[in-house]
Amino acid sequence: MSTHNAVPLPRRLKEARLAAKMTQETLGILAGLDEQVASARMSQYENAVHTPDFNFIRKIAKVLKIPTAYFYCEEDELAQVIVSHGKAKQGDMR
Repeated sequence: MSTHNAVPLPRRLKEARLAAKMTQETLGILAGLDEQVASARMSQYENAVHTPDFNFIRKIAKVLKIPTAYFYCEEDELAQVIVSHGKAKQGDMR
């Protein structure tokens, strides 16, 4: 069961970014945002002011090397399973 009632995407985005030890600006730039707006835009996404489209979340997932599904999963435990599976799958590709 989820431990939070809010939409999962903003929270998961911030958690994944912090786990990767990236700033909002760095993640935004690596995902293709202009450096002039990257920090502000990522802040808006993490604070649920705006919602990024699916294609942008795919870019973020690629940068962070985690499955896109992680950002949309409502259940915290399942989200961790998704991340673990994604890491195992990446290990198999090496």
